[in-house]
Amino acid sequence: MSALAGIEFFTTTVEAGSFASAARRLGVTASAVSRRVAQLERELGVSLLARTTRSLSLTNDGRAFYERCVRILEELREAHDAIARASKKPSGLLRVDAALSPGRNMLVPRLPEFLDRYPEIKLALTLRDQFVDAAAEGIDVLLRIGPLTDSSLIARHLGDARVYVCGSPAYLKKRGRPKTPLDLAKHDCLGYLREGRPDAWRFQTEGGIIAVDIAGPYHANDAATLCDGAIAGKGLIALFEYTVDEALAKGQLVRVLEEHTLPSWPVHALYPKNRHLLPKVRVFIDFLATLFRKAPRTEPRRAARR
Repeated sequence: MSALAGIEFFTTTVEAGSFASAARRLGVTASAVSRRVAQLERELGVSLLARTTRSLSLTNDGRAFYERCVRILEELREAHDAIARASKKPSGLLRVDAALSPGRNMLVPRLPEFLDRYPEIKLALTLRDQFVDAAAEGIDVLLRIGPLTDSSLIARHLGDARVYVCGSPAYLKKRGRPKTPLDLAKHDCLGYLREGRPDAWRFQTEGGIIAVDIAGPYHANDAATLCDGAIAGKGLIALFEYTVDEALAKGQLVRVLEEHTLPSWPVHALYPKNRHLLPKVRVFIDFLATLFRKAPRTEPRRAARR
């Protein structure tokens, strides 16, 4: 047990970046963390961390040892989860990573409901849009929106998110309502920023998809920021329904171009194949399915944009 405690103190220090930060995570003093790591180094007969007055960094021996420790701790977590699985009781630490937009707007407001239902599950949630290596980071479930690509993850389709074009009543009174996608050239549009440029708005027509380039007073890579700008009358937006539903219900925004639809985006729960039988994962994915209107597919399939 002493060796395992030393490993936990060491790996937490590496991940936290300092003894003080590790101590806060572990609920002990920084000196206790430092002493435990030093004791581990004496037992191994090598230096694991290179210490300066300003920072800590892994030595070559420390890096190799850290990688093995991560695998050891992961196996211990799997053993713990196996016990929970055997007892059919959802429990233990559940690591979830969600894309920003569905995470903030759909998942976070309903989390208290899930945690009340399963009090023995402890949730570690991260919100981000970048690529995530689920296996390397020990993520149990990812919530992602968009098309899938081949991968080793299992995907469960949760539903499809529609995209609405909206503007504030004040903006529409001043600038008028666009009647066709081509009318957007005469309007200020707030676009989602990707790789330095706003995404074009792609409309479905009988002849296929048409892409409309947009321009406006500003663009951003955060849906909530764009929604706030539209409410303030700065321009039109094209965002997922769950981002604008509340503002539409309050009359802060109004839909336009309703007869000119933009393609819906699929929403998936993704998980490593060694996680799908765990009760905590199963109940969480079932919970996610209730957040989206369209019923999930009955057969999970491999693939996934992570």
